[in-house]
Amino acid sequence: MSQMRKRHITRRSFLAAAAAAAAGTTLLNKDLLASAHQVKLFDLRPGPGTARLVTKPPLETPAWTFNGSVPGPEIRVRQGDRLRISVKNELAEETTVHWHGVRTPHAMDGVPDLTQKPIAPGETFVYEFDAVDAGTFWYHPHQRSFEQVGRGLYGPLIIEEPDPVRVDRDVTWVLDDWRLTSTGAISDDFGNPHDMAHAGRIGNTVTINGSIPDQFVVRKGERIRLRLINTANARIFGLDFSDLQVQVVALDGQPVTPHAPEDGAVVLGPAMRADLIIDMTGAAGSRNTVADRFYRGQDYRLIDMVYAPEPLRETVPDWPLDLPANRLAEPDVAAATRHEVAFNGGMMGGMVMQEMGGGTSDPMGSMMDMMHGGGIWFINGVAAQGHMMEPILTLAQGESHVIRMTNMTAWHHPIHLHGHSFRVISRNGAPTRYREWQDTVLMAPREIVEIALVADNPGDWMFHCHILEHQAAGMMGVIRVATS
Repeated sequence: MSQMRKRHITRRSFLAAAAAAAAGTTLLNKDLLASAHQVKLFDLRPGPGTARLVTKPPLETPAWTFNGSVPGPEIRVRQGDRLRISVKNELAEETTVHWHGVRTPHAMDGVPDLTQKPIAPGETFVYEFDAVDAGTFWYHPHQRSFEQVGRGLYGPLIIEEPDPVRVDRDVTWVLDDWRLTSTGAISDDFGNPHDMAHAGRIGNTVTINGSIPDQFVVRKGERIRLRLINTANARIFGLDFSDLQVQVVALDGQPVTPHAPEDGAVVLGPAMRADLIIDMTGAAGSRNTVADRFYRGQDYRLIDMVYAPEPLRETVPDWPLDLPANRLAEPDVAAATRHEVAFNGGMMGGMVMQEMGGGTSDPMGSMMDMMHGGGIWFINGVAAQGHMMEPILTLAQGESHVIRMTNMTAWHHPIHLHGHSFRVISRNGAPTRYREWQDTVLMAPREIVEIALVADNPGDWMFHCHILEHQAAGMMGVIRVATS
């Protein structure tokens, strides 16, 4: 199950991708060409390296890294800049780089055999695209991502607003977990059947920015913009900042109405991001614990916010919180074309299908029939067998669309659409409070979520669960954006 069957990209596919790329470049750049900044050059080298994942005693654990570090170097540019990123593959296997959440042209999306040939060992591929949206994004391979990401290949991509919200510090926390053996090595059991059919590869060690967190020093009166990125294969974080004053100001890179986190916890499924504004109101020398409380009965302390002896100021500043909106086409929900997508499969999948009216009188038999077809997870009854697939949906370019997604499984799924952001407009029939723009939406078991978008970026785009073991075991498809 751990190795998806590969199909080679065809000349016809390359020509279609090139046409889509040209159209996409025109579409995405039209509002930026007049004020485009200089080209920013970067070099990334995916290859072997080490990470400090064990502190007592301190050990250097062999890992896969970008430029020798985990996470890889933070790429930070300003909105409107053009990025030119040269990626030289120093791994012993093929790889790609996907720019998660960035609305790139199709040919720059980094999906092997769909948008490009994989980068062979020793070869170089140059990615070039404009920083269309300001926000918090990240990069990672899309080739055997369940192992390559799990071994440490990822990094933050920050696109600053031309006029950023005012804060004292802008800080990025890249969250990850690792499955380590008793000797401190990364466990080699990638893609095992249990992980594939259940919650995915959940590790036993959590890191912030590639190391075991201890404390984060703050000062009374300080205002911090904290950018959270969940790069874990499967772990969902539910961060409780105790009595700190926290406001969520962006989700998946897109501004949202500032608000306190629902139920007091910032919940991030794999690949999701959140920008927080946190005001430090504690006394000098005090501390606040940040705890992860997502999994029932498995709470743990993530890190302590520790106040320095000297305050920055006695009271927190009264600066505006609202981020400037990115230029996203607003979907016309009333006039939108509507589509249905169902996710099924996994352990207990037949039982849930039967409960929700999507199964047969023999739900286990139905699930076994699908699994015998070569997959564990399914989108509309089809399990992916590679990246080159017939589309599960075709969306007319430039038109509004609503996709009603039903999670007919017993597990959470963070569902990611490449090349676009979408509004989350309802959950289980109830309108969402903030109609947030996202590119990855976390669906609970048995939940129904509606998303709305204008399909304005042409090409064939991956649509998949970002629990990477679920993706590898079939929960992946293609949505085509095409001229009508």
